[in-house]
Amino acid sequence: MYIDTSKSVQNGKTYVRHLLRENYRDGQMVRHRTIANLSHCSAEEIAAMKLALQHKDNLSALVSVEDIATEEGPRVGAAICLYTIARRLGLVKALGEDRQGQLALWQVIARVLDHGSRLSAVRLAQSHSVGAILELDSFNEDHLYRNLAWLAEEQEEIEKRLFRQRYGKTVPQLFLYDVTSSYLEGVKNAYGAFGYNRDGKKGKLQIVIGLLTGPDGHPLAVRVFSGNTTDTQTVAEQVQLLAGSFGISDVVLVGDRGMLKNPQLELLNGQGFQYITAITKPQIRKLLEEGIFQVSLFDNELGEVQADGVRYILRRNPQRAEEISQNCSDKMSSLTALVKKQNLYLAEHPKAKLETVLKKVALYAEKIKLNRWVQVDQGPDCRSIVLQVDREAFERERLLDGCYVIKTDVPAAQADTGAIHDRYKDLTQVERAFRTFKNGHLEIQPTFVVTDPSTRGHVFVVMLAYILERELDRCWRHLDLTVAEGIDELGSIRGVLLTIGNSSCQKIPAPTGIGKELLRSADVTLPKVIPHRKIQVATRRKLPSRRIRMK
Repeated sequence: MYIDTSKSVQNGKTYVRHLLRENYRDGQMVRHRTIANLSHCSAEEIAAMKLALQHKDNLSALVSVEDIATEEGPRVGAAICLYTIARRLGLVKALGEDRQGQLALWQVIARVLDHGSRLSAVRLAQSHSVGAILELDSFNEDHLYRNLAWLAEEQEEIEKRLFRQRYGKTVPQLFLYDVTSSYLEGVKNAYGAFGYNRDGKKGKLQIVIGLLTGPDGHPLAVRVFSGNTTDTQTVAEQVQLLAGSFGISDVVLVGDRGMLKNPQLELLNGQGFQYITAITKPQIRKLLEEGIFQVSLFDNELGEVQADGVRYILRRNPQRAEEISQNCSDKMSSLTALVKKQNLYLAEHPKAKLETVLKKVALYAEKIKLNRWVQVDQGPDCRSIVLQVDREAFERERLLDGCYVIKTDVPAAQADTGAIHDRYKDLTQVERAFRTFKNGHLEIQPTFVVTDPSTRGHVFVVMLAYILERELDRCWRHLDLTVAEGIDELGSIRGVLLTIGNSSCQKIPAPTGIGKELLRSADVTLPKVIPHRKIQVATRRKLPSRRIRMK
């Protein structure tokens, strides 16, 4: 459809004709048909109709620039990237797209964007386009705390959905499991207790966290235990989870030497499960004494011995042996330096008691674990101390440096020696997850939660956030930057708020530079325009003022 304009001159006067016409095909011929005579319209009306027909596929182009108000919009790049990946991994579907599921998704995304409390997550929503991206309405920190309780209640069902989405009918047979502890700043957490502290934080209450993953280290389930729970006490729940919730009967559970001990192995066997674990140095020495295997079998290459239906995979790691030797040498140098210092003190202080100095040095030797082969004695002059080294005990102590033994009941026909060794080494995947949980940018420490459901919900949020972090790490590994750095870069992409009359939207500028490469590597395409949905996200509590008024 178009406007056909023609001019003619008669008797010195110019006549203008405007016809609204359209083209149509008649067989092989293209014909023209007049729809209306617009000659009676003014020049301005004709110009407006021509412009409308010219831009009939994009009428927004008809708006005058003077009619458009623009201002800087909220951040959009990082949130859209994380939301896209969450949908791709099935996290959006597993959580559900109702209000509670969307609030939970925001908590997960906020944990990756910038770890913090629920109060922090609300403030973060003020600077990111949460309403448009997640279709959320107004909320505050109280809604997020209640959402943690909802997550704790729905956790098992959500884990089942994620498990089915990831594996479908091809369920793996091998699972990795490990535990860690996370210290608390407060004293009121429902799970807080004193126990074996892996963080080196003396005098701090802690919680214990058990993480179950697939063979590739992908998180499947996480559980919270009281801070005084031992590693072995957490295994029963994971066995029940695999057998009950996930409905798996053929399982090989991989756990470290401190977790899968005889009672736990019997529990696994009772469920028809198999195991891969390692044994301690005292257990290795006992098997050496019983003649199950010999020291000569420990080599750089893997060795295997079978006894009573159990396979033992043996190896000596030369790098680890060298590290232990160097560490032992450093400790001996430190102890020798202390002896020299104390002898100088005795010489300069005639009234100093030799017994006190002897006790001090002996306690230090015990602290650095040299007392098994180093004896602190009185010197010949009765005013000095000397070190006596038991060479036989020293050689016995160093005999197994760098040696380790992996223990399994998996038949050789199911997995050869190398496969068993590699599967045990896969536990480093769980250790990486714990490092990211505790020391990476996710920071699991539940300083801001107290109740049972809030603690479990918080830890579950961190596990789900780690799923996103892990995927981003895979996508961005070749870019030589951390996930936190990539998120920070994408966080700088802001929308431009366009207001035309009573309507508004957010125009998203095309990313450039590293931002463009980050999105391309993650296979994420930012939309050109998203709705502008303004929501109220205000905190009910205020942060305490830390400013000191200057007088």
